[in-house]
Amino acid sequence: MGDDARDHRARDPLTVARDWHRLDESDVRVRPGKGTRPRSKRRPEHADAVTAMVVGVDRGRWTCAVDDDPNRLVIAMRAREMGRTPVVVGDRIGLVGDTSGQPDTLARIVRVNDRRSVLRRTADDTDPFERVVVANAEQLVIVSALADPQPRRGFIDRCLVAAYAGGLEPLLCLTKSDLASPDELLAAYAELDLPVVVTRSDQDPDELRQRLVHRLSALIGHSGVGKSTLVNRLVPDANRAVGVVSGVGKGRHTSTQAVALPLPEGGWAVDTPGIRSFGLAHITPDDIVGAFPGMRAMAEECPSGCGHLGAPEDPDCMLDELVGTGEASPGRLASLRRLLESRGKFEEYD
Repeated sequence: MGDDARDHRARDPLTVARDWHRLDESDVRVRPGKGTRPRSKRRPEHADAVTAMVVGVDRGRWTCAVDDDPNRLVIAMRAREMGRTPVVVGDRIGLVGDTSGQPDTLARIVRVNDRRSVLRRTADDTDPFERVVVANAEQLVIVSALADPQPRRGFIDRCLVAAYAGGLEPLLCLTKSDLASPDELLAAYAELDLPVVVTRSDQDPDELRQRLVHRLSALIGHSGVGKSTLVNRLVPDANRAVGVVSGVGKGRHTSTQAVALPLPEGGWAVDTPGIRSFGLAHITPDDIVGAFPGMRAMAEECPSGCGHLGAPEDPDCMLDELVGTGEASPGRLASLRRLLESRGKFEEYD
């Protein structure tokens, strides 16, 4: 048989099928399946990443305090593999690259750890876009003046709702008690078991300082209530610290961003920008009731879609049963429902 005949016989599919037992692995050409191809989008683990906390944000640059040396501030950018993952003040992150904190150096944020709490707001009650203001704060200090300007209970209620829904412990801080008595406002929140600190313009805020030590606390308030004065007293170098945090290569700090400031006694105070509105479009009635353990279980028995406001809006709300059995006082239920009603009472604050 000639060479051409042998080549044809070797290429003949019937012959190959008949002589398959003569083949071994070296005679078989295997095409790799899709599962064996390298994953081009697989992220590196970055096991050597340095853990830090974000303390400032300014136009695509993040200022981070390294865990093993909080006084060392590292400027970082978001790594390409992070995409558009949001990174906010209070976030616990992993850093790689140059983490020395020296001038003109830049590290990379390669991961954001799971958040323990989140303070969110929307521009108004119709805005579907949530804005995360602070992550991982343990408590929300709601600053309200007793006079000049007059206290806005609607603002306080909305901040309480955001705190309860986001997993933060609320703390009400009433300023300017040298101008007006706090008694009336305190009575309005007595049934909520809300911790309160009262300060004066002519005295140091010692009690507030003690409640902030070794904790990450966010301070929030609208214009004129004295929040900036408190921050400057709590953090003597606040103005200098804000300058350091904000000078991160793309411009100076503006009042549109939060900034975390280290407390001399330990802990962090997050100075949030003065706000003109506090939307709650992202919060449901169940988010609020869920913050009250004694009422959460009963609320689960309510009809679907119940807003927990009681009659006439929700005549079959089961929370009324708690009052009937003595498990909740009428005042406490009324306070809770006032918070629920605040979701539908959007207003702007000058």
